[in-house]
Amino acid sequence: MNRQLHTRGLTVLLCMLCVAACGRDAPDTENTAESATAESAAVAPAAASIYDLAVASESRLDGDQERDAGRKPAEVLEFLGIAPGMAVLDMFSGGGYYAELLSNVVGADGRVVAHSNEAYLKFVGDEFTKRFGADRLSNVDIMMAENNQLMLDADSFDAVMMVLSFHDLVLDDPENGWEKIDSPAFLAELYKSLRPGGIVGIVDHYAEAGASADSGNTVHRIDPAIVIADMEAAGFEMDGQSQVLRNPDDDYSRNVFEKDIRGKSDRFVLRFRKPG
Repeated sequence: MNRQLHTRGLTVLLCMLCVAACGRDAPDTENTAESATAESAAVAPAAASIYDLAVASESRLDGDQERDAGRKPAEVLEFLGIAPGMAVLDMFSGGGYYAELLSNVVGADGRVVAHSNEAYLKFVGDEFTKRFGADRLSNVDIMMAENNQLMLDADSFDAVMMVLSFHDLVLDDPENGWEKIDSPAFLAELYKSLRPGGIVGIVDHYAEAGASADSGNTVHRIDPAIVIADMEAAGFEMDGQSQVLRNPDDDYSRNVFEKDIRGKSDRFVLRFRKPG
């Protein structure tokens, strides 16, 4: 609130300040300024990141926020370096939880391709229709491709995400419509689709160190060493690992779909890069 002081009152005030300052050293204006700046920085609220804003969007589907605590999508997307304007493939997108977050981050100048297949659509129920119906996410394209039928354009993506699905590359379940995937051919297709320097982000459930790839069939987990070996054999370079989704209390012998463990498994987050 602005206040006006009479000239006489202002003069008296200045005199009082001068008297109070007599006999004291002049203030250290440099340190005072630094202190004020530090104090301002301490109380100023941090600007929300593009990832926090994507997660906080009020347009997200009901129930998405309930998954956030276990998935920490803002931290994962920041670690992977997803940025506005990117073209991103969300592989095995399922119900599209991450596809919508990617849509929010890449913005109007970017695009997202959400891949799915019949097996995943059966698994997620009506979430797919709720997420993508009525052109709800205008910068997201849907791509349907069954196992071993994936065909991608060369140099078309800046990033690929595989969330809780790499272990499905070893899954063999024809009774439920899941033909075993030719992993080398699949990874070669992803490699081709990435622009030089593009990244692949992989999130999956930890299996015991040294566990065979068959853990993907039994408990739906995979040893990250298998992922790293397969990705490097496909030509990708390991570019980083985040510990943001670790849970030291997880029991690797248990199926990740068991009710009391679902959404709480110990998970690794790996980032790979296509050289160039």
